[in-house]
Amino acid sequence: MLKQVEGSMAVAEAVAACRPEVICAYPISPQTHIVEGLSRMVKAGTLTSCEFVNVESEFAAMSVAIGASAAGARAYTATASQGLLYMVEAVYNASGLGLPIVMTVANRAIGAPINIWNDHSDAMSQRDSGWIQLYAETNQEATDLHVQAFLIAEELSLPVMVCMDGFILTHAYEQVDVPEQAQVDAFLPPFVPRQVLDPDEPVSIGSMVGPEAFTEVRYLAHARQMQALELIPQVSADFKRAFGRDSGGLVRPYRIQDAETVVIALGSILGTIKDVVDEMRDQGVSIGVLGITSFRPFPLDALREALAGAKRVVVLEKAFAVGIGGIVSSNVRTALAGQPTANYTVVAGLGGRPIGKDSLHTLFEQAGRDELEPLTFLDLDHELVERELARERANRRSGPSAENMLRDVGAVGPRLH
Repeated sequence: MLKQVEGSMAVAEAVAACRPEVICAYPISPQTHIVEGLSRMVKAGTLTSCEFVNVESEFAAMSVAIGASAAGARAYTATASQGLLYMVEAVYNASGLGLPIVMTVANRAIGAPINIWNDHSDAMSQRDSGWIQLYAETNQEATDLHVQAFLIAEELSLPVMVCMDGFILTHAYEQVDVPEQAQVDAFLPPFVPRQVLDPDEPVSIGSMVGPEAFTEVRYLAHARQMQALELIPQVSADFKRAFGRDSGGLVRPYRIQDAETVVIALGSILGTIKDVVDEMRDQGVSIGVLGITSFRPFPLDALREALAGAKRVVVLEKAFAVGIGGIVSSNVRTALAGQPTANYTVVAGLGGRPIGKDSLHTLFEQAGRDELEPLTFLDLDHELVERELARERANRRSGPSAENMLRDVGAVGPRLH
């Protein structure tokens, strides 16, 4: 049903249509509206046969989801930022136990310093946790990916994160074709767990495993992710046939067929990049964009095929690995190993900093001339950074860097003595 709706509510309605049996909720912006919407549906009786569990922490939310899934229930939760970090031990347990939990991550920066706005540092911190990670470009895709996520998770018996940009998508009101119950029922079969705690057929879930089998157990997690590389495009194609629109998959190319420069990115920034690509194409520039939907498992072959004709690749990412640089770009370089393609990493949008079209135009023009540094921080205020470094050189006790720089830009008042 096509409606004007907040992104969070569209996701909540899609999740409800998947008939979850246990929803574990702990509030943290910007995902809170999703679980609030689901709680209202449970209370009103429109979402039936579902237990909504208010827990005392994000760690408890994932722990309850683990217990519910192990007992054979379709389980769902949502989190963001520090909330995701707080549940990390249980996040690893969920994947290690092979439990098909679906979780929304409303992407938000992690601290310190505290920041509530969007970047991808939270989900990227869990890229090696064993969860499938799917990134949505739009609220329509975020809605659709949740329906696909339950099918993927339950077919493989692996947990899935659906990542959507906090506030940019979660709090945006726009037209979304929200899947109707009959459509979802026809697409998503009832949950039949591949493993379940059953008193009539007792098994141990979470056994102690020593060196004699630990490598093999861990390898199986990798093998299942490799299976996901085949399943994710299949589910996307089935979804298109059932719902009449193209959502999901591994990668999403846009005007790359003859592009010398290809920009790679994840999430909502793809929309702005496409606008810039269209403008530059009108000026005769050979440029395109490749969106990555499945970051885990990483689609090496699909990426290599899509980039076969490119002279250069610009990876624009909204997180980075301190001390080395790009996260997504390191995976892209693996895909392009042995190829003569120039590879540039651009870190942008950290902590919600706007990524403007003018900055992107300049960036892509520099890339087309091969004038970019291997690692670039878009719109970085070098003067502000140098001022703080000079302070640190001059005074060992120069004070907290974050406060100092906020004072430099006039965001806080002078220090009291």
